[in-house]
Amino acid sequence: MEKWLYVVFLEKTKSYNRMTKAAVERHVANIKALDDGGRLELCGVFKGYPGVAGMYILRAESYEEAEELCRQEPLVLEGFAAYKLKALQVADRENNYLL
Repeated sequence: MEKWLYVVFLEKTKSYNRMTKAAVERHVANIKALDDGGRLELCGVFKGYPGVAGMYILRAESYEEAEELCRQEPLVLEGFAAYKLKALQVADRENNYLL
């Protein structure tokens, strides 16, 4: 059985520097909701990569479902960030690393 995760890169927009504390709080509430709902595998911020704010790795049933979760991200909705979504086929011991 194929296993897929969805990698979301949040990229800063021109208005990123005008982000408010309230916007960050909505973003964190969204992360918590994803985690509580079993959708969040991993998230974090990047340092030293201009233009990239951070990333999520999501668990979803399909690319379309993952994309809908991206569209609900407050930083995206409010114009502080854009997203790039990539499907990642998991290679692990269970599937013999896709051999």
